[in-house]
Amino acid sequence: MYNINQSTDTKEAAAIEARRNREKERQNRFFNVRNRVMGVDVQALNNQVGDRKRREAAERSKEAAYGTSQVQYDVVVQMLEKEEADRTRRLAKKVQEFREQKQQLKNGREFSLWDPDQVWKGLPTYLSYSNTYPGPASLQYFSGEDLDRATRLRMQQGQFRYNLERQQQEQQQAKVDENCADALSNQLRLAMDAQATHLARLEESCRAAMMCAMANANKAQAAVQAGRQRCERQREQKANLAEIRHQSTSDLLTENPQVAQHRTAPHRVLPYCWKGMTPEQRAAIRKEQEVQRSKKEAHRQAEKTLDTEWKSQTMSSAQALMELEEQERELCAVFQRGLGSFNQQLANEQKAQQDYLNSVIYTNQPTAQYHRQFNTSSR
Repeated sequence: MYNINQSTDTKEAAAIEARRNREKERQNRFFNVRNRVMGVDVQALNNQVGDRKRREAAERSKEAAYGTSQVQYDVVVQMLEKEEADRTRRLAKKVQEFREQKQQLKNGREFSLWDPDQVWKGLPTYLSYSNTYPGPASLQYFSGEDLDRATRLRMQQGQFRYNLERQQQEQQQAKVDENCADALSNQLRLAMDAQATHLARLEESCRAAMMCAMANANKAQAAVQAGRQRCERQREQKANLAEIRHQSTSDLLTENPQVAQHRTAPHRVLPYCWKGMTPEQRAAIRKEQEVQRSKKEAHRQAEKTLDTEWKSQTMSSAQALMELEEQERELCAVFQRGLGSFNQQLANEQKAQQDYLNSVIYTNQPTAQYHRQFNTSSR
């Protein structure tokens, strides 16, 4: 069936969006100084009443559609319950008829509790009058003896024929029952298809009616919204024209400097009405700027002179530093020359001492025999 209620998320989002729009409209009404009025806003109340009426009409249409669908569901459930009860009743009737026709006591082939003498009836004729079962000692019954063979064969053939006829009847009845069940299932399927078709047509008509009602409601709401927007634009245009007229005729856009003067304190200026400076004020500011410019030029000249002095002092300091470095280099050269002469003298003295040792003291050189004797004595 057609789902009348929308999804929860969509409804919740739509409700949130509607509340947000109403809040924006309310803020626009409250915070708009031009359109804000004191007391009760009759137009807003009328809009709220119209919105509530439209909401109630939409809810009533939804409830009517939901009631129609519920009635259809109830009719379908009643029809299905009636068909189920009829089918159960017919099945019980067929079971009872089968029991009455096919499961009689005389047609039973198993041991019956209602006939205790059935076992004695199956014994031979000459034994049926005895209250006790004779044994082999009575010489009346012997193992393997079959006195009623012909009767038993006729009875077996009759029983076989009866069982065969009964099986044939059961198969035919099963076929008939199966055909009846198929016919009933086909009739039930056709009825359910017809009911489903009817319900589909009802659903389609309900959906079309709901869509038409929704389209009409949307059109009405769109027309109301368009009218409200048109009125809002007209009111805004009127407010803008009035504001332009007021601004063009008031002292706000004029060049009257008297507007910015305070009434009780002429030396004070109203910042929100200030129209600029007077020629005297501009001349005083230019004069003050000229004085500041001359002071700045004098300060610049003083800084330039100081920079020149610093440059000359720096050059003299650099020249003195260069002279000191030159003197230091000369002193280093003299020191290097004195150190070289001193090293040369020390080298000459060491060479003379070495020559003395080689020529005077170490003249007798040891031979190989001396070394052999020295090694022998040390051992």
